[in-house]
Amino acid sequence: MTKKVLLIEDDEFIRDLYKRQLDIGGFFTYAFSNGNDGLKAAQENRYDLILLDIMLPGMNGLDILRNIRQNDATKNTPVIMLSNLGQDAVIKEGFTLGAIGYLIKASFTPDQIVQEINKLLEQQAEPQSSSS
Repeated sequence: MTKKVLLIEDDEFIRDLYKRQLDIGGFFTYAFSNGNDGLKAAQENRYDLILLDIMLPGMNGLDILRNIRQNDATKNTPVIMLSNLGQDAVIKEGFTLGAIGYLIKASFTPDQIVQEINKLLEQQAEPQSSSS
């Protein structure tokens, strides 16, 4: 079954690039350019994964993640932070709020981002399939 990904990224070039690469990688990708629209989409639809930039117009990614975790319908949706902010405090806060990964955009090609997403999703699935 094809996984549905919500991509919240304000930079149009990067958003289009990642969306295209994710679609090529076999995902159905829904992309939004600001925090408010992205959060609304997360609350109104079910996604297998949310890719979340931090610096967004309207509402920043950490606030979106906080909202996602407080909502019963979305609290278990895996979230990967995708940003160029590499400060330890921001990364730590992302993981504290429940992100399963934190990828620095400048460190990965779009193809490598898709590979990292696949790895993180596999790791998420392992504990469930190995429990007896």
